[in-house]
Amino acid sequence: MSDTIAEMRLPTQELRDDIPFFTKVLGMRMDMIYPADDPRVAVFSGHGLRLRVDKEASEAPGTIRILTDDPNGFADGARTLMAPNGTRIEIEERNPPMVMPETVHSFVVRRLKDRAPWIIGRAGMHYRDLVPDRLGGSIIASHIRIPDGGPVPDMVHFHKVGFQLIFCIHGWVDVVYEDQGPKMRLYAGDCFIQPPEIRHRVLEASDNVQVIEIGVPAEHVTEIDHEMELPTPHLRPDREWQGQRFVFNKGAEGAWLPFRLPGYICRDTTIAENTKGVAGVQVVRKGQGDPVWASHDTDIHFTFVMGGTVTLEGEGREPYRLEQGDAFVIPPAMKTRLSDPSEDVELLEVALPGAFNTELA
Repeated sequence: MSDTIAEMRLPTQELRDDIPFFTKVLGMRMDMIYPADDPRVAVFSGHGLRLRVDKEASEAPGTIRILTDDPNGFADGARTLMAPNGTRIEIEERNPPMVMPETVHSFVVRRLKDRAPWIIGRAGMHYRDLVPDRLGGSIIASHIRIPDGGPVPDMVHFHKVGFQLIFCIHGWVDVVYEDQGPKMRLYAGDCFIQPPEIRHRVLEASDNVQVIEIGVPAEHVTEIDHEMELPTPHLRPDREWQGQRFVFNKGAEGAWLPFRLPGYICRDTTIAENTKGVAGVQVVRKGQGDPVWASHDTDIHFTFVMGGTVTLEGEGREPYRLEQGDAFVIPPAMKTRLSDPSEDVELLEVALPGAFNTELA
């Protein structure tokens, strides 16, 4: 395919006006022009693009986006331009800074029996939204499943994200990560922390594998890396990506300790330690003692019911009897109580930031 090239065709009314714009203003190279006595077509290349500007073209002029590391130094700092032929030019940051929206706090309860639709997303995976309002865009929490096991049609990719958790709740999935050695199999109860922009690829999954994925912020970019091959030759378990380390936490190896709320015990996933406090993730089970009313002061507090049942009571609210597959978000300073837990109750608690205060009533 090396002898194949592609062009975008654009219309023009007067080619003599377009040539200096595309060459001098946009810094493109003119590769072809004809006929010599009365030019009707010119071909320009640059910025990864090849343009055929043609007097006989009937298309609309369209829009060209130029992405650069120095938008203020390109085209004398203009961020939008209009070519003589009518094509709109937009100059944008090549790698814009990630924007973390301010959290819009709300009390959210998402029930599995409400039958929210499963949406087919990337690589054929099915997604169910666990926080519909996304707290103003600050978080996306997804229940993801792959109904049919086998190889997953995934590519090496990465996410421009502030925090991302993959927690397996059913079945298993094989994933390979940059600088972390050969593929790893995630079983129910295990989790990964995918630091910002770590390259990875989902390889294979069991029938009906299910995971909970948390992403902050809610809208973040996924980019394909066509150059990197995984696994990489280097093993660097202590490498950091934007201050965060990769975590592969195995549920079967965790120690159970008293939880921050009476009546429960918890298993820490080491995520707060390895993200320098960006987030904390704990698995919670029924313990000794009676549950009490409490409030917290963290910005985002999300919980998913992985097993059993529990009643969520909130001040001024009707109680919710929660079952496996349900999820909820508790805003800061709101008093709640997790009462009447079943013996087999198991909760996944995710908090951002990971260190916060709890006030018992």
